[in-house]
Amino acid sequence: MSLKIGIVGLPNVGKSTLFNALTRSQGAQAANYPFCTIDPNVGVVEVPDPRLDKLTELAKPQKTIPTIVEFVDIAGLVRGASKGEGRGNDFLSSIREMDAICHVVRIFKGDDIIHVEGSVDPKRDRETIETELAIADLDKVNKKIDKISGGAKSGNKELQKELDVLLKLQAALDAGKMASTVVLDKDEMPYARALMILTIKPILYALNVSEQEIGKISLADAKKQAGLDTRDIAIIVSARLEEELIALSPEEGQEMLSSLGVRSSGLDQLIRSAYQLLGLQTYFTVGEKEVRAWTVKKGATAPQAAGVIHTDFEKGFIRAETIGYDDFVAAGSEAKAKEAGKLRVEGKEYIVQDGDVLHFRFNV
Repeated sequence: MSLKIGIVGLPNVGKSTLFNALTRSQGAQAANYPFCTIDPNVGVVEVPDPRLDKLTELAKPQKTIPTIVEFVDIAGLVRGASKGEGRGNDFLSSIREMDAICHVVRIFKGDDIIHVEGSVDPKRDRETIETELAIADLDKVNKKIDKISGGAKSGNKELQKELDVLLKLQAALDAGKMASTVVLDKDEMPYARALMILTIKPILYALNVSEQEIGKISLADAKKQAGLDTRDIAIIVSARLEEELIALSPEEGQEMLSSLGVRSSGLDQLIRSAYQLLGLQTYFTVGEKEVRAWTVKKGATAPQAAGVIHTDFEKGFIRAETIGYDDFVAAGSEAKAKEAGKLRVEGKEYIVQDGDVLHFRFNV
């Protein structure tokens, strides 16, 4: 599965600069005026994983294939975007296709970068974006309610269920809350997902600080400035610094980060946080031809994990031969792991664990 994350925020908060850094490119135009990003820029980013590097070192395959994340740089929203201000309608439709949203919030001060609202206020800026998303969602929910109310009232049970969900969403959005705050059971969630509303999507906040602040400002302080809850998933990033790292080798980049008191790059933090936010994990396949990383949901069964490779693998699943990552590395190879009794044969009920090295047996 390929993960799609849309980067959103007000104009001039550092979205395109962050996108360039994430994709190690100059793909998105970064300019000091609103709407310099007209069409969504798309960049495919390899997920950094030291475990994949280690398995490659041991197996010496012909090729190594990491799992990927697709980042989409969506142009800056402004107050009134839900009513078509700026290029609002186009941008909102782009967000609907995303698995998750990365909301870039400007923490850094400085008059050299124009602010569309005339001043820097992280809490206000965050709420502006989320209000526009909620208004757009409310409009969509209201239209759907109008469309199905007649059928629901006439006794159509399926439409009655859908209407019940819509009314819950309407109440929350009308009160200025995100759709994600509505508690829905397993049977109700498909109705909400089918609407492709924006505020039900998981949000990761990238709190963009200056190069001078990175390594000094705490995450708790930055979250407080943005008016975030302690439960919200957020990272501190300096988009400008990340962009500078593009020109450096990985070793030089790490040395620069260390000198600033930063453990890892914004890319690493963002992808780890996105995996946490969406409940994702990685398993591996190892062979002479290739070593490859695959992304699955936490809690996925072995057949579901096999289906990520090919739907036929899931349909004809027989068993999974499994070696834990630590056991594989300790043994040094699949053959030695087998000799040490570390290879397990698992059936359809097996829940895949993060880092599992898997080989599927199937019949089609």
